[in-house]
Amino acid sequence: MNYSFWILILGMTAVTYIPRLLPFVALDAERLPKGLVRILKNIPYAVLGALIFPGILSVDSNLWFGVIGGLAAVLIALANAHLIIVVLGSVLCLTSLLQLGVF
Repeated sequence: MNYSFWILILGMTAVTYIPRLLPFVALDAERLPKGLVRILKNIPYAVLGALIFPGILSVDSNLWFGVIGGLAAVLIALANAHLIIVVLGSVLCLTSLLQLGVF
């Protein structure tokens, strides 16, 4: 049996697990300033936006196709719709515009 393979798996497990576990062990949410807690809660949304935005601009050769789809998704999301409704609404908007011959 090749033990270097298992050592590699255990090493990768430790490298990915420790950074995830460390904040839970080292930080106590009750001792953190409320402003910092609010900032930390918004990080996933900021990262998601940073990942999605370039894709919106490069989804089609026509820039407006992605911009309109993104705006439709934002407007639906602002109405506090569920994520699947946001996605389906954006797709429906773009499909309707394609059927109308706008793009």
